Amino acid sequence: MHLTGLHHVTAITAQAAQNLAFYTQVLGLRLVKKSVNQDDISAYHLFYADALGSPGTDVTFFDWPHITPKRQGVGSVAEIALRLPDHQALLWWEQRLTKAAIPHQGIRQENGREILRFSDPDGQALALVNDDGAPDAGIPWERSPVPGTYAIRGLYGVRLLVRSLQPTAWILTEVMGFHQSGEFTPPDDPSSTVVVFETGRGGAGAQVEVQIAADLPPARQGWGGVHHVAFRTPDESEQARWQQRLLQAGLHVTRIIDRYYFKSIYFREPGGVLFEIATDGPGFTTDEDPDHLGERLALPPFLEPLRQQIELNLRPLPIEGLDPI
Repeated sequence: MHLTGLHHVTAITAQAAQNLAFYTQVLGLRLVKKSVNQDDISAYHLFYADALGSPGTDVTFFDWPHITPKRQGVGSVAEIALRLPDHQALLWWEQRLTKAAIPHQGIRQENGREILRFSDPDGQALALVNDDGAPDAGIPWERSPVPGTYAIRGLYGVRLLVRSLQPTAWILTEVMGFHQSGEFTPPDDPSSTVVVFETGRGGAGAQVEVQIAADLPPARQGWGGVHHVAFRTPDESEQARWQQRLLQAGLHVTRIIDRYYFKSIYFREPGGVLFEIATDGPGFTTDEDPDHLGERLALPPFLEPLRQQIELNLRPLPIEGLDPI
């Protein structure tokens, strides 16, 4: 029983329209589902991914304009890393970000890989990483403003900030089946240490970095930060086995929740980060034609009776007419 990698990462935005423009017209991802937070139907839930919304390619956002900005600290996800196919793609993106006046750190070498760091309009920390043509990459969307040769190929990994390594490392290795694959000192913080863990085949799409930051205060959740990280399991049968394994390890785990596009369980790892284990299917084409994903407000069946009320309470969100850079 192994988790096969990252399923999705869900973050928070305070400005849904600007978020939509950035992730589709600047980063070139596809809006594969425009829905609402099933636990807060006043808020959009926007899903950006590859052409089909494949597991392992999703960056999703809750739109909560009235909360405070994040405070960086322990018990949080410090960075979302996204995959690029090669060095030429990184060079292209460096030029693209510069042209769009998006501040970035330039291409750097870190832990044996090439990386380009920047932030989205809310301040969410992002990184583009050369995956050297690793397998199981996402499918570029043919209508993206980014040429397929340079397209983002999905999630590469995430970096967690924790006060102490051991509790988080124990959950990852002894409970969730990860293995430690490396350790390095980040160039921008020589007093800190980052420990690398991998699951499944490892590498791109299956990596979690844990940075020890004992001197930071506890994080405060808000816009510009990550809400939770989800990991892949193939089906509900195996998900149920993970649920029992986590319970036996003494963790507080939710029931299996039907999110319609996948099923989920949630738990908080000891360092404070909210984890999810999500099934690969049934996927985003369950209720929309693949050619028209994300073009209308999609609601799971249990929310359909509330559609009129939900639509009246949501702010208008333009889809067409956004200008690519």
